[in-house]
Amino acid sequence: MLLAIGIVYGDLGTSPLYTLQTIVHLMGGGFTPEAALGSLSLIVWALIITISIKYCLFVMRADNHGEGGILALMALTGARWSGRGRWLIALGLFGAALIYGDGIITPAISVLSAVEGLNVATDAFRPYTMPIAVAILVGLFAFQRHGTATVGKAFGPVMLLWFVTMAVLGISAVARHPDVLRALNPVHGFLLLTTHGLLGFTLLGGVFLALTGGEALYADMGHVGRRPIRLAWYGIVLPALVLNYAGQVGNFIASPDPSANPFFKLAPVWAIYPLVALATLATIIASQAIITGSFSMTRQAMQLGWFPGVRINQTSAEEYGQIYVPFVNWTMMCLTVALTISFGSSDRLAGAYGAAVSTTMVLTTALLYQVMRRTWQWSAVQAAAIASVLLTVDLAFFLANLFKIEQGGWIPLLFGALVFGIMTTWHFGLDALHRRSMARSEHVDAFYADLRDQHIVRVPGTAIFLTRLGHRIPPIIVDYVRQAHSLHQTTIALTASFEGVPRIRPTDRIRCEQLCEGLWHITVHFGFVEIPDLPTVLANAKEVGVPVHNNATYYVERHDPVSRPRRNPFARFQIALFAFMSRNSAHAIDRFRIPRGSLVEIGSRMEI
Repeated sequence: MLLAIGIVYGDLGTSPLYTLQTIVHLMGGGFTPEAALGSLSLIVWALIITISIKYCLFVMRADNHGEGGILALMALTGARWSGRGRWLIALGLFGAALIYGDGIITPAISVLSAVEGLNVATDAFRPYTMPIAVAILVGLFAFQRHGTATVGKAFGPVMLLWFVTMAVLGISAVARHPDVLRALNPVHGFLLLTTHGLLGFTLLGGVFLALTGGEALYADMGHVGRRPIRLAWYGIVLPALVLNYAGQVGNFIASPDPSANPFFKLAPVWAIYPLVALATLATIIASQAIITGSFSMTRQAMQLGWFPGVRINQTSAEEYGQIYVPFVNWTMMCLTVALTISFGSSDRLAGAYGAAVSTTMVLTTALLYQVMRRTWQWSAVQAAAIASVLLTVDLAFFLANLFKIEQGGWIPLLFGALVFGIMTTWHFGLDALHRRSMARSEHVDAFYADLRDQHIVRVPGTAIFLTRLGHRIPPIIVDYVRQAHSLHQTTIALTASFEGVPRIRPTDRIRCEQLCEGLWHITVHFGFVEIPDLPTVLANAKEVGVPVHNNATYYVERHDPVSRPRRNPFARFQIALFAFMSRNSAHAIDRFRIPRGSLVEIGSRMEI
């Protein structure tokens, strides 16, 4: 449970730093005591319905062999990129892409809001708030290459101290203003929405900030487990959040100060500096969670064939989740720092925050309905009854966040759309290459007859050709024989297959088939969270009768895709983009841990 508090609840746990402050700014001078109680009521019931009920009770039940996240939920639907299933895949991919959009804005608003606490004690730091936040963010991203195992051990205790501190600050304020507990009655929230017209609906965009980070409960389920996440939420996190929000509202009603951060106003002046330090640590942890999640999602998408190959460094020998993806890290850092500098303050940045996350939550509910029907075998009435209630709440927040698009909400949405475009283009290109390779492949009998008729020499050694084809001779082997007029005595056509489950049992890892004399086809299965290590796996192939030598040579084909004539302009653009990504994608030696000096690349130009 301590691990869950440290890994999962960073974003949700730091939302009190800016949520109520944003609502106060949205209402301006209209933030009356009744409006304050209504806001608190909306926050509390939003936490109960969306986090306590939707995620903890329903979404987290939809685990894919223990793993969570929207890509795992997408896999659970059993949909394929064809026919009606294409729309389900698109929902999952777009939801995953939007998490990247959330990932560039979460560190910026979290760290900025923490550092701005200095302004409560003195105005001396006000000109330096943004530069301090930028320095912290640059240091955070620069540290990623060292791995987070050491710092991760401190995450739990620090976040536990953070939640205890929030609860204590909230209790002290609630004790002075107990009337604030009337906000537990949902009528106050309903009245706020119905009596303030469009403004009341717009306020939902501010209330939604209290829910950002809810996706982490599901996404990090594989790292922590369902039970610890639920226990931490119901036993520690939810009570601390409710008490702190109640304390902020009670304190504000007693002494209104729209210009000050309501969170830091809870603390006595002497405690401001220690509280800012603790808040900064908590926001760094919250940022770390979204960064690590982006790394993990990149690997999942890459291994499922939805993202170009990028270099991935394993930073821990024991924990598969401890990885570092340089390209993703530095891209996120540049965009996060740019957002921090351009917006300059957390209340301005709050205008851009929430649009991407609220969209992801709507997509999650849509996919959850499909899981209820297809996987859990619920009746249409049962599934629709639950999903309609959850979707009503999600759509209300989604529509309210649409008002933020003009204020900067378009930034994470645009970034998410770009990532989605990259994903679909990469998959389109891989499918086109696969079809062309299949057309150029040869039947086993015809290939073996050519070997005999042309007196092809069989040279000593083992050659392993990486291919996506099975049961036919792939073009890379056909072209090699045509050019070299020889073939190794042991030739293996190897297919690395990444499945829609997190891990593969050792007994299901390898499938071998002898195609003809000295020619084998081996399929190696990996889960989408596993680290593919081909030499280690192939060493076990000897146990099933495949004569693999330790000094085997690996051959891989690197394609230079070009567009066929008479393609429409959009297809030509897609192929050009795919070709660019293909040329710059990670080397097979990095993806599959092939020994240096054992890899031979064969280039080919292919029209698709």
